[in-house]
Amino acid sequence: MLIPEVTYTDFKTLKADQIKELKSCAVTYNGDILFFVIIPSDKGGMAIKDDISIKAEYLAERMNSISGKDFAEVKSAAVSV
Repeated sequence: MLIPEVTYTDFKTLKADQIKELKSCAVTYNGDILFFVIIPSDKGGMAIKDDISIKAEYLAERMNSISGKDFAEVKSAAVSV
């Protein structure tokens, strides 16, 4: 993989300020990619931040159009053990 991987267990221990300092990464759980974290650098300027935001929104919209549930739907579902 071209970007670093971080386990979900390690990722969830970070505070927001620490996450902002990370490079973009893949968050994994049991070796599977759970999600990607795209972190735009403040050093790149607004043009880069805007470009990253537009591309991320486009990809998210594409994925959401074919799969996934709303947060409330997932949160209210019974947790299987």
